[in-house]
Amino acid sequence: MEQVRPARPQFIRAIRNPIMSPRCKKPRQCSCPYHGNVGEVFKPAGTPLRDLERITLNHDEMEAMFLCDSENLTQEEAGERMGVSRGTVQRLLMQARKKTIEAIVLGKALSVESGREPDK
Repeated sequence: MEQVRPARPQFIRAIRNPIMSPRCKKPRQCSCPYHGNVGEVFKPAGTPLRDLERITLNHDEMEAMFLCDSENLTQEEAGERMGVSRGTVQRLLMQARKKTIEAIVLGKALSVESGREPDK
């Protein structure tokens, strides 16, 4: 007669600890002329800000968009100026363009996060 072994308990590993915070951003060299105030918002005229959904554009996303679209640098050149890889610039550009067009087309408020370090 064949012996039946009891099933081993299955251990489920957590792939990602939900308590862990995201990795710190790599310091970047800023050459974008925009150094706006924290909380500066661009929104459709005539609509109160309280009635609009807000999209936040990070300063490094704005920097990548400025270098590639305004200064006409390649992604590789922009990466060298920012101190990051070309792939990072490509990701930042994709995110920045998506957020910007979403704010314009769907009539949302676009707030720009400051690139300055907070005062301690």
